[in-house]
Amino acid sequence: MPDRGGGGGPSGPRIRVGRPSRRARTLLMTLGVLAVLAMVFVMFAGFWTDWLWYRSVHYSSVFTTTLWTKISLFAVFGLLMGLAVGLNIWLAHRLRPPLSAMSLEQQSLDRYRMGLAPYKKWVLLAVTALVGLIAGASASGQWRTWLMWVNGVPFGQKDPQFQLDVAFYAFDLPWYRFLLAFGFAATILSLIAAALTHYLYGGLRITSPGARATAAATGHLSVLLGVFVTLKAVAYWLDRYGLAVKSSDFKAAGNWTGLRYVDANAYLPAKTILFCIAAICAVLFFATLWRRTWQLPVIGFGLMVLSAILIGGLYPAIVQKFQVQPNEQAKEAPYIQKNIDATRKAYDIDATEPENYSGKSTVKAKDQLRTDSDTAASYRLIDPNIVSPTFQQLEQKRKYYQFPTTLDVDRYKGQDTVVGLRELNIKGIPKRNWINDHFTYTHGYGAIMAAGTQTDANGSPVFTESGLPTTGQLGPYQQRIYYGEKTDQYSIVGGPQKELDYEENGEKTTSYEGKSGVNLSNTFNRAAYAVAFSEPQILYSGAIGEGSRILYNRTPKERVEAVAPWLTIDGDAYPAVVDNKIQWIVDAYTTTNGYPYASRTTLGESTADALTVGNQQRAVVAQQNQVNYIRNSVKATVDAYDGTVTLYQWDTEDPVLKTWMKAFPDTVQPREAIKDSLMQHLRYPQDMFKVQRELLTRYHVKDPAQFYSGSDAWQVPDDPTNADRSAVPPYYLSMKMPGDKQQQFSLTTTFTPNGRPNLGGFMAVDADAGSKDYGRIRLLRVTSDVPGPEQVQNKLNSLPSVATFVRDMKGADSDIRYGNLLTVPLDGGFLYVEPVYAQGRNAHYPLLKKVAVSYVDADQPEGDTTKDTTVFEDNLTEALNAVFGVEGTTPPQQPEQPGTKPPTTPTTNDAALKKAIADAQKAYDDGEAALQKGDWTAYGKAQEALQKALQEAAEAGAKLTPADQKPGEQKPGATPSTSPSPSTGASPPSG
Repeated sequence: MPDRGGGGGPSGPRIRVGRPSRRARTLLMTLGVLAVLAMVFVMFAGFWTDWLWYRSVHYSSVFTTTLWTKISLFAVFGLLMGLAVGLNIWLAHRLRPPLSAMSLEQQSLDRYRMGLAPYKKWVLLAVTALVGLIAGASASGQWRTWLMWVNGVPFGQKDPQFQLDVAFYAFDLPWYRFLLAFGFAATILSLIAAALTHYLYGGLRITSPGARATAAATGHLSVLLGVFVTLKAVAYWLDRYGLAVKSSDFKAAGNWTGLRYVDANAYLPAKTILFCIAAICAVLFFATLWRRTWQLPVIGFGLMVLSAILIGGLYPAIVQKFQVQPNEQAKEAPYIQKNIDATRKAYDIDATEPENYSGKSTVKAKDQLRTDSDTAASYRLIDPNIVSPTFQQLEQKRKYYQFPTTLDVDRYKGQDTVVGLRELNIKGIPKRNWINDHFTYTHGYGAIMAAGTQTDANGSPVFTESGLPTTGQLGPYQQRIYYGEKTDQYSIVGGPQKELDYEENGEKTTSYEGKSGVNLSNTFNRAAYAVAFSEPQILYSGAIGEGSRILYNRTPKERVEAVAPWLTIDGDAYPAVVDNKIQWIVDAYTTTNGYPYASRTTLGESTADALTVGNQQRAVVAQQNQVNYIRNSVKATVDAYDGTVTLYQWDTEDPVLKTWMKAFPDTVQPREAIKDSLMQHLRYPQDMFKVQRELLTRYHVKDPAQFYSGSDAWQVPDDPTNADRSAVPPYYLSMKMPGDKQQQFSLTTTFTPNGRPNLGGFMAVDADAGSKDYGRIRLLRVTSDVPGPEQVQNKLNSLPSVATFVRDMKGADSDIRYGNLLTVPLDGGFLYVEPVYAQGRNAHYPLLKKVAVSYVDADQPEGDTTKDTTVFEDNLTEALNAVFGVEGTTPPQQPEQPGTKPPTTPTTNDAALKKAIADAQKAYDDGEAALQKGDWTAYGKAQEALQKALQEAAEAGAKLTPADQKPGEQKPGATPSTSPSPSTGASPPSG
């Protein structure tokens, strides 16, 4: 046989393997140390970059408070769990019996005892460390619960059952439940560990003859079982209070929270009885320390289990079956009333009282209706959900800019204005590389605005702020946008590498002068970010030098959520130009799910509508998805240039906000710090409104019997202009509610009865933060059979004129898009207004082509079609004339809004107006000629010239005195929306 060893012999020389040389050992040790240091640095990099970021935004206290709270909870509860388990293992080992005659069972266990003997201490340390780490990690996740408990502020409101302050349920009960859960976990793990140790060392026997457990093991395990049963008794006691915030299904109310009849009369006494039984059972377990027998504890435990089944389960079922069900409405009425009152209070709708609205016109004269329609609302023909492609095509200017899919509505100079920021589009950069993506193309440029109620002759928006750089009504302001909704990549600015500012007659460059971002001048910070962003070039790139700063976490909602991780963030951050700066305004909420008797709602579902489906950018950022209390307690701003985040206290009475302000002092500015210039742009938040309208579908009813029957329940209708069958979004609109003397900037929605398409209700809230009635919800209950939005849309679609228009547009290779269907109460009836857009296949943006109007009146006389007619005309003026059956009138002048000044009246001179009209006619003719030739470049230039001329005409017309106008002459520039569409009927091509 050949020698298979390594030594000398027939097979060859023996190879002797010796210890590595000293140099090799040193090298291996060095490599090992470096590997460990590298791993430590990788873990440290995330922590260090987070600290640098919080320090850069001046919210380092949020980082340190959160960090130290997590560390403290981890250490305390990890140590407690480790000590509990380790102590019981040590005690079980200490109480082991002396080994005598060995049974077969003990002989088989002896192998494990012998193998474990040299490592007992290490095993004990490993087990305690493992359970301690797991428990500590779990406890650190309860940092919000701890901070709310230790900083809790009283609500000043008591629950109707136990007469405890709401703060007990919102702040205290969650913490007590966590402690109870931790106690159960520690006891069960200790019991398992002690039992295994006793079994391993002979304290417990399964197959051996004689006693199954030694006296020491019996006493030890009995104490642990006594602790477990004691905790169960505490759980029964807390469950009594938990009934006030317990959710259950109730056919009369759907998702129900709070006590019902069976809870108050069966479960509540049952929990009290079970508490007493559990306490007695615990005493019996502790008594085994002296009696050394399991008989009484086992009997007591069996009695407790049987009582839980009979008293806690069977008895309530009997009460529900034989007492409640035969007369459920009467039995549940007091509890339904408590639920109604608490729910309306928790969602801040308790002051909302439905007003009966007949739906029958109180005005019979057609001319009066037509006149009143002019001032009933500022009919927003520019739909912010439709016209983003139009902004994109006309004002994008460069491929590396973009606008959000849904634009925003704000107020400027008292007029509803559609606003969109020209943000950076990283995908549109001509040449993609690391330098271009993160150093050269770093920011967007300018706020683009259009009048909400006007279009030009082609159906395009009338821009009040446009161009690159932008010019218009705003005057000079900081136009660079480093922080925006679409800006989710990091940029490195302020260093040796210049940034592209914008292109106009050549490239303009800039260098960031703001103070935001983290300094990358030192190597350590660069190394940390190279690891955190997995980008090694950050460490060695020559484009980074003195003054370089890295910007990240750049979306407004992301920044607010980071500095206030206890807030729920509204899905729609919107921009406003305030004090010559672009500021993102973010609404934020404080919530809890511990408000007694208030029904819960799921934020993700109740805030979903046709605009949020498939658009996560507009989704609510919820810290707690299921809530039963919400307040718009904070208004936040994020500077679009330097990223500064400022939190303002909005609801000064909210106890949840006060609690968090105690936990994080000096992070929220007082309400008095809000400047008037910012106050003009604050508005009622959409997500809050959507949650309230969802609750008001049921909780507009205050009578328990009617609530139980569900006879007056409503639903939020589907958006009739959207094929997805999603809920109609609420609309911002300046309008007058019944009884109001002037328009108010409002947020509105409609309701339909459950299962029916007619109009059931109309809801509007005063959305102007500067108004004395801000937040006042007006709710109209429609008492007659009035067509709802879907019925009006169906009637519109069935009109012959609509069919002809659609056919013509299809023939011109254009698509039809329906804009927002606005609903406005008018003289007892309802006026529906809907803009209709056409978008050519060769054009990339929609243009307003038609306006549909319907006035519905439940008191329509037989055969009178003028009071319930849907019309489809070229512009709003013609549509209003047609729907009321009157001859042509002058276009409606927009009423003066609160806080605006009337235009000054210069000397009589219309030369500027005549010149502007001539320029507009020439630009229009040039555009038509370019359209016939297919010269898209010339067409785009003509459209820009037309827009400029129309703006000049509007300004000149506004300055005319009555003497400048000829008799019967319409004042130009008042309502460009009334200009007819081009006779060709075709959509213009892309620019």
